[in-house]
Amino acid sequence: MRVLVVEKGEPGREASWAAGGMLADFPLEMPPPLRDLAAASARMYPEFVRELEEASGLTIDFRGYGTLFLAGEEHRSLTASYPLPRPLHELEPALRAPAHAPHCLYLKERCVDPRHLTAAAVAAAKHRGIDFCCGDPVLTIEIAAGKVAGVRTEKASFATGLVVNCAGAWAGQIAPDAFPTRPVKGQMLCVVLPEKDLVRHVVRTPDVYLIPRSDGRLVIGATLEEAGFDKQTVPETIQKLRQAALDIVPRLAEARTLEPWAGLRPGTPDKLPILGATGTPGYFVATGHFRDGILLAPVTARVMGQVIARERLEFDLKAFEAKRFPS
Repeated sequence: MRVLVVEKGEPGREASWAAGGMLADFPLEMPPPLRDLAAASARMYPEFVRELEEASGLTIDFRGYGTLFLAGEEHRSLTASYPLPRPLHELEPALRAPAHAPHCLYLKERCVDPRHLTAAAVAAAKHRGIDFCCGDPVLTIEIAAGKVAGVRTEKASFATGLVVNCAGAWAGQIAPDAFPTRPVKGQMLCVVLPEKDLVRHVVRTPDVYLIPRSDGRLVIGATLEEAGFDKQTVPETIQKLRQAALDIVPRLAEARTLEPWAGLRPGTPDKLPILGATGTPGYFVATGHFRDGILLAPVTARVMGQVIARERLEFDLKAFEAKRFPS
């Protein structure tokens, strides 16, 4: 098939650009219908990254040190199921567990730099002959004789018999369907560590998460806010995040702030993505991934390809169908 990506801004510069990149499929934090998809996508990641690197010629920061989950009493019983490979002070000498989260679980999770990932994905797509139309928002999906006939933007129209709505938090604003997606704001910041390997693992607590990058940066996040399409950062909120990070790694007082930012996750009423065909022949949707968009990227690509090409599905997508919501 010939593919055109129609993008209102610059590809990958919304939720993907703002994401932390934790490839976390911890069952207790994942809605049950999503667990199989999440686990499969996490397994796909090494090959996914390798393929993108080869096709794009770019390097993706992809780390496999694992995650240290500093948990409260409610997770105490899980310490035997997720044991530390070594004592905590050996794994992360600079880390200080907070009093309200004294129990540490070790999760065999990876993390990826989403900005590297999206840049490589765009480059790989162009290398494979995919076209891009950027800076032109889609207004409506054009329907003729009850099926998809094209896409109309602010500046142009494109004739096509197949459309996939991947517009994230904006998916429900494209006529004629009103998918129940909404923006869920997340504020976060990035600092430069005083020592490159001061923090090696992803660290998560009830208050904050820390995601180290291989070049010595550290991402600190993130809030969950119902604030509409507002992407402004609030200095007081950014300071609270930084203080929460300082509470568990005191030496971050020496870290230099590189940038704060905010992104808009695509949420849905039941916290599950919307994947598959719509009621209009030729019209498909892949949105609503909420906090798991980066994790679910490779498996979403696979299952949507199977749906569009009418191939046998590897997974049951019934829980993610658009028709579960009233039209």
